[in-house]
Amino acid sequence: GMNAAVRAVVRMGIYVKAKVYFVYEGYQGMVDGGDNIVEVSWESVSSILQVGGTVIGSARCKSFRTREGRLQAACNLVQRGITNLCVIGGDGSLTGANLFREEWSGLLEELAKKGKIDQEAVKKYAYLNIVGMVGSIDNDFCGTDMTIGTDSALHRIIEVVDAIMTTAQSHQRTFVLEVMGRHCGYLALVSALACGADWVFIPEYPPEEGWEDLMCVKLSENRARKKRLNIIIVAEGAIDCHNKPITSEKVKELVVQRLGFDTRVTILGHVQRGGTPSAFDRILASRMGVEAVLALLEGTPATPACVVSLSGNQSVRLPLMECVQMTQQVQKAMDEGRFIEAVRLRGRSFENNLNTYKLLSQKKPDAELPKSNFNVAVLNVGAPAAGMNAAVRAAVRVGITEGHKMFAVIDGFEGFAKGKIKEITWGDVGGWTGQGGSILGTKRTLPAKYLEKIADQMRTNNINALMVIGGFEAYLGLLELSAAREKYDEFCVPMVMVPATVSNNVPGSDFSIGADTALNTITDTCDRIKQSASGTKRRVFIIETMGGYCGYLANMGALAAGADAAYIFEEQFDIRELQANVEHLTEKMKTSIQRGLVLRNENCNENYTTDFIYQLYSEEGKGVFDCRKNVLGHMQQGGAPSPFDRNFGTKISAKAMQWISKKLVETYRKGRVFANTDDSVCLLGMRRRTLLFQPVAELKNETDFVHRIPKEQWWLKLRPLMKILAKYKTSYDVSDSGQLEHVAMHSPKEAETGTI
Repeated sequence: GMNAAVRAVVRMGIYVKAKVYFVYEGYQGMVDGGDNIVEVSWESVSSILQVGGTVIGSARCKSFRTREGRLQAACNLVQRGITNLCVIGGDGSLTGANLFREEWSGLLEELAKKGKIDQEAVKKYAYLNIVGMVGSIDNDFCGTDMTIGTDSALHRIIEVVDAIMTTAQSHQRTFVLEVMGRHCGYLALVSALACGADWVFIPEYPPEEGWEDLMCVKLSENRARKKRLNIIIVAEGAIDCHNKPITSEKVKELVVQRLGFDTRVTILGHVQRGGTPSAFDRILASRMGVEAVLALLEGTPATPACVVSLSGNQSVRLPLMECVQMTQQVQKAMDEGRFIEAVRLRGRSFENNLNTYKLLSQKKPDAELPKSNFNVAVLNVGAPAAGMNAAVRAAVRVGITEGHKMFAVIDGFEGFAKGKIKEITWGDVGGWTGQGGSILGTKRTLPAKYLEKIADQMRTNNINALMVIGGFEAYLGLLELSAAREKYDEFCVPMVMVPATVSNNVPGSDFSIGADTALNTITDTCDRIKQSASGTKRRVFIIETMGGYCGYLANMGALAAGADAAYIFEEQFDIRELQANVEHLTEKMKTSIQRGLVLRNENCNENYTTDFIYQLYSEEGKGVFDCRKNVLGHMQQGGAPSPFDRNFGTKISAKAMQWISKKLVETYRKGRVFANTDDSVCLLGMRRRTLLFQPVAELKNETDFVHRIPKEQWWLKLRPLMKILAKYKTSYDVSDSGQLEHVAMHSPKEAETGTI
């Protein structure tokens, strides 16, 4: 994802008429100067979006740690008139940058004394502005929800785990996987959550005394339950409660000695740093890069060095040193054995992951489970979306932990009416997180025409609450069921919806399960198509994406793949716009980048179809470029879910189930559950920074029912971003850019609202 950030900084810099320089090889290049610091143009960052690592190189630098080194670096920058630095790196790089900034005026004075620069330069370049972006696969930097590169590293880990699972399944093996993270267990924890690992070892949360026995008991219990494989994930920095390392070899020996299971160790190593960046990382880095340039432009000698970061779904700016200090506090807490404190300092997102993992990984013995005497049904509605199964698994397991009897409905509302409903147990949903599509089966059918039959089934099976995982049809279905409450008492029960659709068109939520996987599919395909286009030269591809009337996939896919234009329904376009795009591509063909990529949402305009646009471009581009078209179709609904979708599905669904438990207790009167208020039919959605339960009745006003989209969509404000990065003249609305905030230390109370 670093290259996406580099590209965004360069292009946004040029867009605001600044001179932009590359510093090759990190601080080493800044100290050495010469050819290591070069002015760059628009085309310098073409075709780097899909490349892993960083094209400008990175190096650890001893000399920058000395004052002499920093003096030389300052001299090299002043000679070129550079006073704004954008640093992409981990906490070491960022701390170094801050020191450099603090020493700047002193360094200039010293250079003037030595006669290397004149007094005028000292005045002219009096202060240095610094903005940091955190590039680190460990996600170990406090204050940021996600660092650049973390999501891609999770992709690598999950690809490996998915591949290993098939081997382990065939041979009944136990696998011990070692993942990176010397001081931070984020990768280990999230990959354990995303693949349903049996046990995970992380530095922040060492296992209690006697963990060896506990782990072996759990592994043998799982085997006894006909589970053919065990996966144990170990972070390379894992420790026990006496701060002694727990290595993957040690874990393997333990399993072999005590249980005699066939056990193998796989150390993932540097695979995790490589490969092509995920769609999430490209979009994150592009947003951060643009935000970094804005922060530099607004910087004054009084503003502290800041890092740009993402909190929930919101760009924020945080004082660099506050983040660094907090990151160091975590390490200190771990060294001193204050592990609960360490987890809290890591932030809400980390704490949430840990709590969810603990909730879902170990089944309590039946004797210890509470008995609620409530029955809860789970169903999938709408088109299949990757991550639905992870959500069902989480719902079932949390439900069982809370003492409910869980029922699975096969084939949505249609199956419900036909009585396709059965009890589902803890073991039934094992291994579901990595499965694509919908194992329960899903249908687009709405309940209105089956109300009586569904009410019968609810009564027969004594269903006290409903959890619906699905897309826009699920939302409409809940509206219909709540409207039918007057006639049927059976529907007077708590109902909750978890949004799952590739289109991401459900009101009340910024994200829906399945959209990230679809976005990655689109991005991968576009990468391949761009390669094909680069080979043939002077070729423009027109690609049609899914999404109904919602332009999310087309717009975000265009941002992640580096497309020239994206046609969407939400932003009306006419023949003049099409004309401008053709001219833009004609100009582009005169440069060294002789290829074009245009995305079109399937329903963006009923007359300007994909064929029409293809024919128009072919005609207008005659002699300059030729055209090809590609309809991506249903491959966008399939495939193994991405780490984001597994994780999001798991966490949001667990939270929805806890809400159901709370509502069941609140609405239980005189021996039965009776809930008929608006706030007992909710949609759980991610809104900016928090997960919110919103009554579906209240969301009606926010919905365009004709086109099945929310009236207001957050991602539309990223439209100008895509255009700027594709070299269009457009105005960028700065109002939404982050203001400098302070790193919030959350109180335990806050942890309940939960961010992702």
